[in-house]
Amino acid sequence: MSDTRVFLGKLARRVWFRAALFSLGAVLLALAAGIVGALLPDIPLDLGQGSVGTILQVLATSMLAVTTFSLTAMVTAYGSASTVATPRATQLLVDDPTSQNVLSTFLGGFVFALVGIVALSTGYYGEQGRIILFAGTLVVIALIVVALLRWIGFLGPFGRMADVIDRVEKAAQHTVAEYARHPSLRARVSQTPPRDAHPVHTDRVGYVTHIELARLNAWAQEHGAAVHIIAMPGSIADAATPLAAVSVRPGSVLEDDDHALIAEAFHIARHRDYDQDPRLGMIALSEIASRALSPSTNDPGSAIEVLGALQRVFTVIISTEPDPEIAFPHVSVTPVSLRDLIEDAFRPIARDGAGTVEVGIRLQKTLAALASVCAPDQRAAFRDAASAARRRSDSALSRSDRRSLREAGKR
Repeated sequence: MSDTRVFLGKLARRVWFRAALFSLGAVLLALAAGIVGALLPDIPLDLGQGSVGTILQVLATSMLAVTTFSLTAMVTAYGSASTVATPRATQLLVDDPTSQNVLSTFLGGFVFALVGIVALSTGYYGEQGRIILFAGTLVVIALIVVALLRWIGFLGPFGRMADVIDRVEKAAQHTVAEYARHPSLRARVSQTPPRDAHPVHTDRVGYVTHIELARLNAWAQEHGAAVHIIAMPGSIADAATPLAAVSVRPGSVLEDDDHALIAEAFHIARHRDYDQDPRLGMIALSEIASRALSPSTNDPGSAIEVLGALQRVFTVIISTEPDPEIAFPHVSVTPVSLRDLIEDAFRPIARDGAGTVEVGIRLQKTLAALASVCAPDQRAAFRDAASAARRRSDSALSRSDRRSLREAGKR
């Protein structure tokens, strides 16, 4: 994925961006009615355009109230998701296109009505302009009605446990599918940096969310160097941990400008992002299960639902064919291992669900199902995770429950 597409994709997910686009479209529509009306010949039609001012007054008043209510409902859903599921899922609700489009439609309708009222009071519209404005108002009302119907059906499950699990699962599947196709981000695979490599640090503190591999590869090709990425997306960045290690030509040194250019290729934010980080989806799903298994919640059913979601996510990893293409030959990385993903996903559930036999049995069945369909070299990772989960449960379950769990493990 190109850096421009990443930037545009993130920009399009911002609620203010869509609201600004819809508001700009509403202003242009209201002003265009006067321009188009001035170009049309005078046609003596009475379509009720005399009432357009009253309609716009009602529209402006109602849309302001609906927009305020919608914002309140969205903020409530964000808080509910953080409380019942995990704060890592909130950004998925914030980025939801349906809620953003509905809210932007309501705001656009308010702006359209406001601009229309102001333009009418200044005599901007002629008789034909009023007809065009009246027609445009009917179109806006139709769009608002459709948005309201969508909003009514959308608000019911929005922010509930099942909805949050589905959203995190979808985000995780999208990320791990890309990870399974390009585990090394289309760079070369290397477990360790060269011995003579120069570490590149940064003064910024945060999480690596995106790496401009094309930029690093172009610099390395120009300077005859090799760049080994240490801080993969999802890693913490600070002054003590190097972002990368650079091997330059013999006798060459890494200049301060080159150091700064390499460091700037790493996008660092305060919070982790799902786009290039396959581990975040696993962590978020396991956090939902852990919260459901807490004594204050005691909801093993939600933890079992999370295990079903994790099984589908790992099925995507197992069934996706890797792409051997190397687009950045001068850059090397150490890919995230399957064992790391399994540990992120299942270890917290095995720990917090050790005393719940239903969760333990479901966990054994999930790992067994994944081990039965994965490649032979991946099977040991799932078996080791199942064995570790059984050992955790042995000290927390009764004798009969331990027997049931061992039988599930054997099967």
